[in-house]
Amino acid sequence: MQTNHEITATTHYSDATKRFLLAAKRAEITVLEQLSSNCRIVISVRNMVHALQRERGATNIYLASKGDRFAGQRATHIEASCEAESMLRSQLKSLYLTDSHDTANPRLLSSITLALQGIDYLPVLREQAKNLTLSPLDSTRAYCRLVAGLLTVIFEAADIASDPVITRLLVALFNFMQGKEYAGQERAWGAIGFAETHFDKRLCDKLSALQHAQQHHFTVFNEFARTCHKEAYELLDDSPAAHDISQLRKMIAQLADGSPIAAEISEVWFDVATRRIDAMQEIENKLTDSLTKEAQTKVSNAHHEMKNHQRLIESFTDEHAQDGSPLTMLFDPSMPGLVEDSDLSLLQHDMTGSGKNTDISEQTQTLSAHRSFYDLLRGQAQYIEDMSRELDEAKRAITEHKLVDRAKLILMQQFQLNENDAYRKLQKQAMNEHKKLTDIAATVVEISNRGSRDFPL
Repeated sequence: MQTNHEITATTHYSDATKRFLLAAKRAEITVLEQLSSNCRIVISVRNMVHALQRERGATNIYLASKGDRFAGQRATHIEASCEAESMLRSQLKSLYLTDSHDTANPRLLSSITLALQGIDYLPVLREQAKNLTLSPLDSTRAYCRLVAGLLTVIFEAADIASDPVITRLLVALFNFMQGKEYAGQERAWGAIGFAETHFDKRLCDKLSALQHAQQHHFTVFNEFARTCHKEAYELLDDSPAAHDISQLRKMIAQLADGSPIAAEISEVWFDVATRRIDAMQEIENKLTDSLTKEAQTKVSNAHHEMKNHQRLIESFTDEHAQDGSPLTMLFDPSMPGLVEDSDLSLLQHDMTGSGKNTDISEQTQTLSAHRSFYDLLRGQAQYIEDMSRELDEAKRAITEHKLVDRAKLILMQQFQLNENDAYRKLQKQAMNEHKKLTDIAATVVEISNRGSRDFPL
């Protein structure tokens, strides 16, 4: 008579089970390929933003000087912007406007559409600036809105990314680009002040707020960037351009009383600020290079794993396990099942079918002793679980960014503020209380959710 330990169980895997395992891997590849496409768009958006930032600065000096200065530089920057725009449009069409690409995220496509609508009207903005029918302030606002729309594309790409490593890189890139945009806005506001030959307290306060905003986003960048990127930023922060901009900032702060200053210094300011911003572009290049390589590696590895899965599945026959415990989730003690099933002796009894004690760890080792089909299933499930956990951590910065945006909207509605003033209000409170910006934002949102309007700001 056969004893319990001599019982051999056979596990039969249905064709559907095998096909679903491969389908899961194919779905992973599809998502990674789409993510890789999104990364290519991010690079084109970055190039467009950089070109627009330079065009914006030159246009401001041109307008503030009534067309006397920077006409040639402005024309050169417009040409560069047009080239970047052409490349962006070409990539967007090839990636998202063909029959073979119908899985793009609707939020990402919506942000792309809004940004493109702004780009469509760039010729109108440029013509108004050329004819001097636009004020430097209105020009700055228009360019800033367009850049903000393009940065939203990168933010959405980071928000929908499903790979934690790529998400971290996208979060680092978005925050670095946002910090760089605030540096560009500082350049633009400073150029207006110098070109108009005087500053005042309100303009100096704007410049100070932009400096604090830069620091905030560069801090987040440092949290999510790789070591090589952080080291590059440290070099930038200690560069001659950084020291020069610091000296000019101090000079501007001393002009808050409206004292006159030579308009020609606008070109010095623009040159120094541009050298610093151009150095930032080198770090952006490093970030996007890492992003491209990581995306390509992820796709290549996924295709390789798919081939391995196919070969392994073809090599598997019906699997046998001793002790009546076939390789299946039904007899895997590591799988969740009976609630509060903490009595190991009972579980051991159930698995052996007798009163004999069989060490539970031995059972687990039996299940994973060789590369079985069940191992593939469990491995795939564990991989997805690990990715989700890492992804949640990588997206923390995105969640915090949304929280700040929500708090800004509440303050805009409550106090009839524009977005910049609402942000400065949050920023000032954070500095006064020596807290993080996100902590103040969370307080504002919490008070609003309670239906109260007693904001401590």
